[in-house]
Amino acid sequence: MKKILIILGIVVVVLILVVVAIPFFIDANQFKPTLETDLSAALGRKVDIGNISLSVWSGSVSVDNVAIADDPAFSHDPFLTAKSLSAGVELMPLIMSKKLNVLSFTIDQPQVQLIRSTAGTWNFSSLGGNSAKTQQPASSAPADITVQKLVLSNGKMTVAEPGGKMRSYDGVNLQAQNLSYTSQFPFQFSANTPGSGTIKLTGSAGPVNANDSAATPFNATITVTHFDLSSTGFVDPSSGLGGLVDFQGTVTSDGKSIASKGNLTGTSLKLVAGSQPSTVPVNIDYDATYDQKKQDGVLKSGQVHVGKAVANLNGTFNSAGAVTSVDMKMAGQGMSVPDLEGVLPAVGVKLPSGASLESGTLDTTLDITGPVDKLVIAGPITLSSAKMKGFSLSGALGALSSFGGLGKSGGSDTEIQTLHADMKVDPSGQHAQNINLVVPAIGTVTGNGDAAANGDLNCKMVAALSGAGGALTSVLGGGKSGVPFTIKGTTSKPIFEPDMSGMAKGFLTAPKNGAGDAGGAAGAAASALGGLFGKKKTQ
Repeated sequence: MKKILIILGIVVVVLILVVVAIPFFIDANQFKPTLETDLSAALGRKVDIGNISLSVWSGSVSVDNVAIADDPAFSHDPFLTAKSLSAGVELMPLIMSKKLNVLSFTIDQPQVQLIRSTAGTWNFSSLGGNSAKTQQPASSAPADITVQKLVLSNGKMTVAEPGGKMRSYDGVNLQAQNLSYTSQFPFQFSANTPGSGTIKLTGSAGPVNANDSAATPFNATITVTHFDLSSTGFVDPSSGLGGLVDFQGTVTSDGKSIASKGNLTGTSLKLVAGSQPSTVPVNIDYDATYDQKKQDGVLKSGQVHVGKAVANLNGTFNSAGAVTSVDMKMAGQGMSVPDLEGVLPAVGVKLPSGASLESGTLDTTLDITGPVDKLVIAGPITLSSAKMKGFSLSGALGALSSFGGLGKSGGSDTEIQTLHADMKVDPSGQHAQNINLVVPAIGTVTGNGDAAANGDLNCKMVAALSGAGGALTSVLGGGKSGVPFTIKGTTSKPIFEPDMSGMAKGFLTAPKNGAGDAGGAAGAAASALGGLFGKKKTQ
């Protein structure tokens, strides 16, 4: 027994000596042409590598300065560069017959450049495909190979799209097992986005499409946190569009179309130029499909939640251009106005200073069209049974309120019976046509108005006053048309002024049924105009 142990000890020592001596007898760089050829054949791209070193203890080959060429149709710069690549190998074939069987790749600090053409094709589409057959002899075209493990560690990825848009992601990490042209394989991907956001995908992909890598089927769960719209390159920061987006859902592709379901939460959103961030989150539950070749998609269903207010959203979108464009419709009935108040700044609507919406419901059907950085939102809105706290429209009318004692009856708030208008919000500002506002304390106010992107107001209105003011309304406004006035200033500090030209026109066209009536009208007009000159009211 003692002799057996001695023999075993000698064998172990000899094996250790052999393992220690192998690196001195095997020049790993002799495998450089083989490794470059095999990698080039597998990827369909020319691959250049630097010095090769062999680590017998870990069963790996380390390669310095790796460079994988890009598709020449996209760029002459490398598609991928890396400081080092570690390839796990089978030791026995390497030791016994000097045959290199690669089991895994670990790429450290890779720099990857992704480019999308105007036709929607990506520069990685030809990886492992047709380019390998054209650049390599037929005998070296990629065979049925399997890589047991692929790791990209601490990389950087630059994405270039039509229109010169560029965005970069650092902290890129990818792990995939059992990569194959014939079966599915699991993967995990993560990256940091500009603005301290993160993206994580976990799922499976494959079999790899040998003709178009971008058409490889996959399914995954995706989590996006703190995605900053204004700093990621998806939109031009000068457009005014911005905000933070969190997303959680699923993404599935059959290689031709992508289906996605999930929930998106937007905070501090800005949807038009000159707008201010929303003060409440906007949640969207959606179900959408996307055609990879046509670069267009359909939002089959979407529900927009702002507090308890809910609206339905559906339509189409297209990403073929430099900026994604949409053609959608959003409809909501009986939506809580206090809940919606927090999103008004996102579309450039700002209430007068100190005012808030205390109650009311909103009905609307809006068309949302155009490129996402120049959205046009248009459609009718109807506000019912609302109360604006902290703002008195009666008081704000200033000199006009003296017509019917409105200043005394208005209080410090404004009760709105109904408000209807045809709204349009575009990069130039907000535009309201066919305004019809019924305020019990005043009467009916009609007209049209514009609010520029910088907040400047230009509104021409007519007030058909109720109560004692009605008689004077008939005189100054011309029958039933009402008393004209304008709103200038800004959305936060509107200035109400009488429209003198409108009043004069109304007086001249007012019906006169006799000298007495004419004299009475003239007297009333003179008294009213005397009180109007030089007066205006800001709020």
